[in-house]
Amino acid sequence: MNQAVSKVREAKLEFYRKKGKIHAKSVQGRYNTLRWTMVWLTQIVFYGACWLPWTTGTGSRQAILFDIAHEKLYLFDLVLWPQDALLLAFVLILAATALFFVTALAGRLFCGFACPQTVYTSIFTWIEARVEGDHLARLRLDQSPISARKLLIKSIKHGIWGLVAAWTAITFVGYFTPIRELLPAIVAFQAGPWEAFWLLFYATFTYVQAGLAREAVCQHMCPYSRFQGVMFDPATANVSYDRQRGEPRGVLRQAKSTGDCIDCGICVQVCPTGIDIRDGLQYQCINCGLCIDGCDEVMDRIGAPRGLIRFMTDNELAGKPKPTGFRLRPRVLAYVGLLLVFAALSAWTLNERVLLRVEVMRDRGALMRETAEGRIENAYTLKLINLEETHRRFGIDVSGLPELRIEGPSEFAVEPGSIRTVSFTVSSPTADGLSGAQPIEFRTAALHDENAVVREKSTFILPAP
Repeated sequence: MNQAVSKVREAKLEFYRKKGKIHAKSVQGRYNTLRWTMVWLTQIVFYGACWLPWTTGTGSRQAILFDIAHEKLYLFDLVLWPQDALLLAFVLILAATALFFVTALAGRLFCGFACPQTVYTSIFTWIEARVEGDHLARLRLDQSPISARKLLIKSIKHGIWGLVAAWTAITFVGYFTPIRELLPAIVAFQAGPWEAFWLLFYATFTYVQAGLAREAVCQHMCPYSRFQGVMFDPATANVSYDRQRGEPRGVLRQAKSTGDCIDCGICVQVCPTGIDIRDGLQYQCINCGLCIDGCDEVMDRIGAPRGLIRFMTDNELAGKPKPTGFRLRPRVLAYVGLLLVFAALSAWTLNERVLLRVEVMRDRGALMRETAEGRIENAYTLKLINLEETHRRFGIDVSGLPELRIEGPSEFAVEPGSIRTVSFTVSSPTADGLSGAQPIEFRTAALHDENAVVREKSTFILPAP
């Protein structure tokens, strides 16, 4: 019985290994440089794009703005409406397929270099290192008893973290509420309830995820780490330890008796998730390549060739020769095909967008009326939706019955990006042999572009014989 309980406990420990807070050692190398390049690139775009002004025919506005109140998405000159949801769906499918494509080629490459969790954790740990010192100093500080010095250092660190999280939240909300209006409102404590909610929520979310949770997000919260394995195959490159070359390990390398691994543990010390890559592929590995940089430094010092830890496939680990050139496998070809298909669909959908939408409603309160001239009139309401950011004029005509015509004006101007509701009557002489509801068609055309035409069907009520 005791043995069974012991085995259960061992299984639990294997499933969830609590190691405490990880203080990764800093390392220099090509992958660390690439990682920080991605941090700078993504954050310059994120923090800077909301400040870009954009001039249109009706004035200036923010270049990128999700205007939820007016149901518009501004992307420079492109303005998307809720009716363009299909285009957004294609973009999301493209993003997901691109992620699967990269994963099939090089594992969790996105996680190691471009994932927001990785990016902000890198920023927060950099701040921590500047305030508390290197990984050993941080470890000693955490293990030391409470003191005035410790409280001061921790307060400075958390204060800076709070400022970064707050500015990140302001930037995020600034994509939904123009940031040049948001900042004065925050300073004057006049932000709306939704702005206030998202400012507090996103600041707290950033602070907790990047400052406190860190690697726990990758290890236990991220669903991608759990199902990534189904997208791997023996030809997928992952950060791997060359066991054939490294084993048996020895503190001192001896020809023909030990491998190149001197068991220095540097690969574990620099890992942001605290794993030992020499244990094989693990779901916690985010393919950041920092263990490669650390191991290469050691190989340089002991005079061994680099690459003891490197991006390798399972085929290479099994001793199979590395294929020459770039070969697309069936799985990768499928992803490439999907990318091309949805990219083409996105381009076609964007090109075929009609920037005029029309809704026709017949007045059901009065089916019809007869004029003194003997003509039958039906009343209609048209909603003209101008999706362009400039003034437009539209002409309307109607067909479907003999001598059918619009009574009154048939040309209307619509303000930029707005909806105009117009009411008018359509008349027709009584026609022999026709009665009841007859199909008709409204044709709305933009006067500035003969190709911008929308046709909407409706019915015209004639009296019974």
